[in-house]
Amino acid sequence: MNVLVTGGSSGLGAAIVAAVAKDGGVPYVIDRQPPAGDVPWIECDLADTRAAEHATRQLAERAGDLHGVVTAAGIDVPGRLADVPPETWERVVAVDLLATAAVIRAALPSLERTHGTVVTVASTLGLKAVADATAYCSAKFGVVGFTRALAAELAGSVGVTLLIPGGMRTAFFDDRDERYRPGPDAVLNDPADVAGAVLFALRQPPGCAIRELVVCAERESSYP
Repeated sequence: MNVLVTGGSSGLGAAIVAAVAKDGGVPYVIDRQPPAGDVPWIECDLADTRAAEHATRQLAERAGDLHGVVTAAGIDVPGRLADVPPETWERVVAVDLLATAAVIRAALPSLERTHGTVVTVASTLGLKAVADATAYCSAKFGVVGFTRALAAELAGSVGVTLLIPGGMRTAFFDDRDERYRPGPDAVLNDPADVAGAVLFALRQPPGCAIRELVVCAERESSYP
């Protein structure tokens, strides 16, 4: 099973790469930083959606064919709408939403040949909006709508799964202002557990689709 993972060098993406490799598959990565180990990858800034498409086609050709695509890359810069620089706000939407569509678009010919599976990564903040997160919520709400529409469009040819994870123990929060970081009592999920759910979705046989997965710590504050 050849699986392309965006953002596969850290966080949830890295956990998915490890899970695919452990399961006997071959992960391929698009990221700005190299993944751990000897994993085929292409350096790319996913905010450049044309570059993201080109990188996807290159890796699909290198793999022969892709059996899965997981769009795990994601960024966030929280803050009030008036305070976040416009180019920063738009970059969040570009990486989290527009690159998701760009990568999948470029991978579709390969996925249709293999009757493969797409797993998009949204967020519990794609279901529940909060203050100081207009860019992130816009992008993740967009991923939810995009994926549900894509599932209807590709039914019978490509499996489509929407993953809605809660907060995880990754470096995602490290560069934030203190007020936007999880508190010392926050309960966060292990990304390896979320990666296990992704692998379950990827392993479904043709004709069976896991449409949506919500995976979070039992005490996740943003769900339901």
